[in-house]
Amino acid sequence: MKRYDVFIIGSGPAGQKAAVAAAKAGRRVAVCEQMREMGGACVHFGTIPSKTLRERAVQRTRGMKELKAMGAGFNMPSTGVSQLIGEMGEVLRAHDEYMTAQLKRNGIDIIHGRASFVDAHSIEVRYTNGQLDTFQSEFIVISTGSKPRDVPGVPVDHENIYDSDSILSLAYLPQSMMVLGGGVIACEYASIFALLGVAVTLVDRYPKPLGFLDEDLVARFLQGFESNGGVFIGNTELASVEFDGISGVRTEFGDGTVITSDKVLCAMGRVSQVAGLNASAAGIELDSRDLVPVNEYGQTCVEHIYAAGDVIGPPSLASASMEQGRRAACHFLGDDPGVGWSLTPSGIYSVPELSSVGLTQAQVEKEFGQAVVGYADFKEIARGLIADSPEGMLKLIASPDGVLRGVHIAGVQATELIHIGQAALASDAKVASFVENIFNFPTYAESYRVAALGLVAQLDQLNSASAVA
Repeated sequence: MKRYDVFIIGSGPAGQKAAVAAAKAGRRVAVCEQMREMGGACVHFGTIPSKTLRERAVQRTRGMKELKAMGAGFNMPSTGVSQLIGEMGEVLRAHDEYMTAQLKRNGIDIIHGRASFVDAHSIEVRYTNGQLDTFQSEFIVISTGSKPRDVPGVPVDHENIYDSDSILSLAYLPQSMMVLGGGVIACEYASIFALLGVAVTLVDRYPKPLGFLDEDLVARFLQGFESNGGVFIGNTELASVEFDGISGVRTEFGDGTVITSDKVLCAMGRVSQVAGLNASAAGIELDSRDLVPVNEYGQTCVEHIYAAGDVIGPPSLASASMEQGRRAACHFLGDDPGVGWSLTPSGIYSVPELSSVGLTQAQVEKEFGQAVVGYADFKEIARGLIADSPEGMLKLIASPDGVLRGVHIAGVQATELIHIGQAALASDAKVASFVENIFNFPTYAESYRVAALGLVAQLDQLNSASAVA
């Protein structure tokens, strides 16, 4: 029986970071991954593939539009999924090779097989050839990730009706697609396929998609989605989905409405990947949503067993999972993991790109009684005009005392620009600090200063009115 100091179950962002942190501290570490490749769903089905597809779609569509605007005498050709997937495959292979090399470089053993608990310190691994092996470890980290949720009435067959893990296996671009769900994954894919010329209908039971975002970001998303031909239908309950046996998928809703499309993508959430883990054998009981309960350090009720990533629940972001894995490793190594993350930015790689950190306008109004808001439209920013990307905007929200409370961005570079606001929020900065500092010109970052100028003017008026009163 082989023994390790640290045994990681799952090689996604959380498992990878926990493994590397432990190995760098001199511990003997193993990572067990049931897939042939490393990286888990993040690398092969989620974060990397969807963002790569989006980047390729945006680049190709923009390039063709620019050529046509210059007088090229042809219609924009359709882009085949196989061509885009082929390019994406190169990205995935490169990332897999990088991750594998990083683990091996740090002396981490890689085990390919399906792991399950025997007891609190023992893990049984079944290899693809059926052979069994047992390992013991001082510390264990569960980072098995998530999988698409099975939705009653939606018989996913991965040929006509897809889930978020199989949608990229499309052999060709369909003429029409129904996307079920209004969350991040649904909105990303819906907007990408709409950009590629597919007639997309996005349907959700809530009035608007992305309901956790600031209302201005939701409005910008819908504006961009609909400008590319997409249709959003809200307040709609799903009744059933059925392939007609010939060429279309029939989707029926609670009010009797029926819509037929070439393909359907069901993106109505994900659930933790715990099947077969036999966590109860280690003394770990899952909660009502099959999530692994943990404390702020990722420690379960069994003190030497930790969990990180999607398997512990929201925010279910690759960036957050990496930090959770690092914090777990720091804790069982006896190192200080820091104060923890209170300002996790969200990045949504839809068309347009969206990013947010801090409070929404509604949350600021509720907590501080009033919100002061400043905007910068990219159509008024030199960089936006130069890059022919004037559709975006940056929104700053402050409380009446002038302290920055939230930053929300839509458009090109949104997920990059957000980190300036994140740093300002972390230091409890006043909005005026953006006015008092110099930004390179021309840049999208200049939007912070433009938005701050308008916001500071409102604060001055507010203070003047208060003084008179």
